[in-house]
Formats: sequence, C-alpha cells, structure tokens
Amino acid sequence: MNDADVSKQIQQMVRFIRQEAEEKANEINVSAEEEFNIEKLQLVEAEKKKIRQEYERKEKQVEVRKKIEYSMQLNASRIKVLQAQDDLVSSMKEEAAKELLRVSSDHHLYRRLLRDLIVQSLLRLKEPAVLLRCRKEDLELVESVLDAAKDEYAEKAGVYPPEIIVDSKVYLPPAPSHHNAHGPHCSGGVVLASRDGKIVFENTLDARLDVAFRKKLPEIRKRLFGQITA
Repeated sequence: MNDADVSKQIQQMVRFIRQEAEEKANEINVSAEEEFNIEKLQLVEAEKKKIRQEYERKEKQVEVRKKIEYSMQLNASRIKVLQAQDDLVSSMKEEAAKELLRVSSDHHLYRRLLRDLIVQSLLRLKEPAVLLRCRKEDLELVESVLDAAKDEYAEKAGVYPPEIIVDSKVYLPPAPSHHNAHGPHCSGGVVLASRDGKIVFENTLDARLDVAFRKKLPEIRKRLFGQITA
C-alpha cells in the first residue's frame, strides 16, 4: 500500500469519525431540545395551573363576599320591615290607649264597667276581705257600686259578701295628660289585693289592654301583614 492509499484511507476514517461525531452531536442537540421543550411545557403548565388556582381562589373570595353582602343587605331589609311592622303595631296600641281615655268620660257606662271589674277581680281572688285601689277621680263612682258588686260576687261564688276596704291614702295614677305625658298614668279601672298583699289582681283598663293586645298580637300581625311574623 502506497502513501496515496494510506492517505486516502486515513481521510475516509476521518470523515467517518466526523460524521459519527456530527450525528452524535445532532442526537444530543435533539435530545436536549426535546428535554428543554418538555421542561418548558411543564413549567408553563405549572404556571398556568398556579394562575388558574389563584383565579379560582380569588373568584371564591369574591363569591363569598357577595354572599355575605347579600345576606347583610337581606338581614338589614328584614330588620327594616320588622321595625316598620312593630312601629305600625305600636301606633295601633297607642291609638287604642287613647280610646281608653274616652271610656271614663261616660259616667253611666263607666260606673257599670267599674262594677263588672270589681266583681271579676273578686272572683279571681276569692278572698273574704280585700283591699281596693282606684284613681282619686274614680273614688265616688267606685264607692257607689261596692255594695252591688259585693252582692253580685256573693251570688255567683255562693259565699258571704266580702269585706272591701277602699284605700283612701294611696291612689292609682291619674289619666295621662300633656302635663304628665311620660309619668305613671292610669286610664281607669281598679286593683284589688288580699289583705296581706300577697295576691294582687290588676284590673285596670291599661292592664286589660296589654293582656288583650298580647293575646291578639299574632292575629293582628296576620291581618296586617298576611302572615304571622316572629
């Protein structure tokens, strides 16, 4: 083998080695690029996922805030409605209380009412001796019906007429007026108690209005507002 052949063979070997090196380098580049693309895709997907999670978290926060605000507004509206209903009911009671003042203005009817209130109170107490309190302005009317009230009670209860002591030292408060708008007041009626004071039956017009109003309140609300509200 001459020098030319040796040189040619060497060149072939060099080309072969270079080609293999280039192919290997290409493989390495392709593999590296694939790994880079995969890693880049993973990073992008991870970042997308993080962004989606953050968006969902903020969206939930906004939704929760909206629900809280709606609930607060709804509760505030309900409170306003209930307050308006209570104001209306209270105004009705105030009007009814004003009407009570007219009851005592008709002495004939009021005299009969006082007698009935005394009899009812006696039937509740069932005591042989009681203490009676009334307004100072009603004292004369009360004393005028005592005997009739005692007899009526005795007949209904089947007992002897009781002893009724009218308290002439302590009276029930007077009717409400412009001079006594916020102080104690009484629209009429009586209060009876046992002699020892342990049993008291308040049978004033104001007390009866309170009892009637509490009893009829659900029905009043239903008639006014269409349903019974708490």
